[in-house]
Amino acid sequence: MPTVAPLDLEGHCIAAVFLGGVPHFALADGVVHLLDHGHKWTELHDGLLSTAFDPARSRLITGGEDGKVRALGAGDAVETLAEVGRKWVTSVAAGPQGAVAYATGKVASVRFADGKVKDFVHPRSVEGLAFAPKGMRIGVARYNGATLHFPATEGKPTELEWAGAHTGITFSSDGNYVVTTMQENALHGWRLSDAKHMRMSGYPMKVKSLSWSAKGKWLASSGAPAAIVWPFQGKDGPMGKAPLELGTRGNAAVTCVACHPSEDIVAIGYNDGMILAARFADQKEVLLRRPGKGAITAMSWDDDERRIAFGSETGDCGVIDIAG
Repeated sequence: MPTVAPLDLEGHCIAAVFLGGVPHFALADGVVHLLDHGHKWTELHDGLLSTAFDPARSRLITGGEDGKVRALGAGDAVETLAEVGRKWVTSVAAGPQGAVAYATGKVASVRFADGKVKDFVHPRSVEGLAFAPKGMRIGVARYNGATLHFPATEGKPTELEWAGAHTGITFSSDGNYVVTTMQENALHGWRLSDAKHMRMSGYPMKVKSLSWSAKGKWLASSGAPAAIVWPFQGKDGPMGKAPLELGTRGNAAVTCVACHPSEDIVAIGYNDGMILAARFADQKEVLLRRPGKGAITAMSWDDDERRIAFGSETGDCGVIDIAG
């Protein structure tokens, strides 16, 4: 039976991650709490807006209302990567070779490991950022679509158009697809080989959480009474295929999803604080946490694949040990 070690904090949890095997919980007030032989904390920002986990360097990239981009590593080493004055850093992303991207207003900036920074100015505000899994390529979610840049070269960007406000962006792990979250209750995707559109609609709510399965064959999403899991196995991605619906509950909504690091299993967090795990193959479910005080807003697995760190919009956080 899974066991839960709770951590009751105050405020909206934006990220829950393991750094060096230690669970860290980043709250909207800019303070990061950790459970390491007791409760400790580090103040990173005067107001935290955006985070991105960098698995290659085991660090959390953060952007704040104070105009700073920082990196928190294992052992709580803090590095300031950029300072942009009195602007809000609304999105961050971790990339290959130590690169980091951050957004302020209409500008997406890429900071290389050597400290060099390259800026890309867009006609409207940058809403989301993501690096491609291979090569140095950055995707920008914007109004009416997405833009893909190659920061290490001077080539022209690739423009992917689709009417509406695009709020977040992700690449499939093979680099063949780009998917955006939208202001309306939908996802939109493009197959990069030919820019073919993929409409993924029918959600009753906005999609705020996405997670790719271990081998990139599935994309799990929130925004419905179940985790909606789209198939990406074939050359056409999810086009013409129905998604899986895992962990359906009639009286609750899925607010957060986190796929298992190596198996086709997803942890599903709901708006009442409950967390389930569901297997793709047979849709078998296991209850990991009973309902709590607020909607689950952050979850991640540890490297040993047996613990899940979670946080909620009310600061109701903790660690689930699946092995009990």
